[in-house]
Amino acid sequence: MLTLAVKAWIGNAAAVVSGAWGGVTQRAKQSGYSRTSIYSHAHRVVRAVLNEQTSGVSYETLLADSERLRSENEALWQAWSEAEELSEAKQREFASAGSAMGLSLMQIVTLLAIVVPRLAVPSRSKVGRWVQQASKQAGHILHVLDRACQQWVLTLGLDEIFFHHEPILMAVEPASMAWVAAQRGPDRTGESWEKVVAEWPRLEYVIADGGKGIERGVKLADAARPSQAQEPGADVSPSLTMGLDVFHTQREVERVLHRQWKQVERQMEAASEADAKMVQSKRRGRDLRGSAGQAGRAWRKAERLFDAAVQADGAAARITAALAWFRPDGTLRTREEAQTQLREASEQLPGPQWSMVRRLLSDERTLSHLDRMHEQLAAVVSVPLLRASLTRLWYFSNAMRQAQGEDCHRFTHLGAMEQVLCQRLCVQWQSAYVGVDTLLRQAVRASSAVEGVNSVVRMHQGRHRHVSQGMLDLKRLYWNCRVFRDGKRKRHCPYDLLGLKVPISGWWQLLQMNPEELEQKLLTQDVRA
Repeated sequence: MLTLAVKAWIGNAAAVVSGAWGGVTQRAKQSGYSRTSIYSHAHRVVRAVLNEQTSGVSYETLLADSERLRSENEALWQAWSEAEELSEAKQREFASAGSAMGLSLMQIVTLLAIVVPRLAVPSRSKVGRWVQQASKQAGHILHVLDRACQQWVLTLGLDEIFFHHEPILMAVEPASMAWVAAQRGPDRTGESWEKVVAEWPRLEYVIADGGKGIERGVKLADAARPSQAQEPGADVSPSLTMGLDVFHTQREVERVLHRQWKQVERQMEAASEADAKMVQSKRRGRDLRGSAGQAGRAWRKAERLFDAAVQADGAAARITAALAWFRPDGTLRTREEAQTQLREASEQLPGPQWSMVRRLLSDERTLSHLDRMHEQLAAVVSVPLLRASLTRLWYFSNAMRQAQGEDCHRFTHLGAMEQVLCQRLCVQWQSAYVGVDTLLRQAVRASSAVEGVNSVVRMHQGRHRHVSQGMLDLKRLYWNCRVFRDGKRKRHCPYDLLGLKVPISGWWQLLQMNPEELEQKLLTQDVRA
């Protein structure tokens, strides 16, 4: 019917446009349309042709726009309906996310009261039950995800914090900032740390402070790993080494140095007061021998303290330089060179206040990061001269991106010269440089990653009366699925950076999954990979 009507309209338009005398009357008799209808059809046909020729809006475009607007209208009505009603599922998600972000239950209820009708606001106990259920489910989900992450966790930063005198054993993968362990209690002995470390069979390197419990736990976990000699048919785990955290060592140096300079300030103030007393005695005509002697002794002591503080300041600068990865010329430091500098710096730090610093600097684990880096680079690039040249090229390229002005031009020139040397040493130097770049970008010598997560957890602790293991699990799942907004990890979440591809986008959708279904999907991904 529509095709016949269109043909009839076109015929009517042809009769009008032709301009023949009596054509419209003859067409009216043939088609059965009135003369008015024929003129109306002709007008519409001519307008449609003109619109098509002048690139006007086509019927198909109008139809597509109509469908799009209809779908947008339905979506807006749906959003308005959810915003108006805020279903219980959305309230549960709101409460769980708020708790994971560190809000207390009363804060969550207060915020819900803003968007939910007064009579529909859930009670504090009901919100608590929602959060408790989500926390329990988070523990089951994390059990599956932790097993899936075992193949990527090669380095860990370990530390312990306290909630109401009960320790929390923390573990963070530094490169991805993945929070892989948050074990509440029961203590911080070596046996407890062994259980945490044993969960990661491919772990090779641990960064931690000088805590005895962590050290013993790492040794016990390493001794319990199967070796080729003990079990010929079993999977052999790599040997586990431990590095002493540079972050805590430098912080201890800064703490003692700050205390020493404060002592200098107090002594100089005391010497100035002794001078003031001497001047006052002179004005009153009193004997100056006692006050002058006291002022002289005070200033001599201030000078000794000042000289000692200046010497300690120089030693602290040498310690910072010795613990750095590179020398000023871009060469990677060696253990022998760094150890010599640390020993010389320690000799300039006398007194009992520096005993802990001297003990940390003399510990073999303080420079284990250099040993590990040299071993890894040797495994990637076997030629020593090429390895050193590629390392310097990486250093100059990284320094060039951070420098400004003349320094930028200088590093650019040095990098270009080093690149020419790499080309002459090896034709395929670019592939070797990729491996060197990967190692140096992921190099770790401090537990700053775990300290950063600790600060977040401590902030959350201030809003909760009690932080249970379930709540820690909920926070950990939320953290690992949270996308970073800025920095070098921008637009990625810790699981993505670690290498785990979560089958569902969004931590709340992940929390709703059945653990067995999640495990099956992760196994399917491994098989496809």
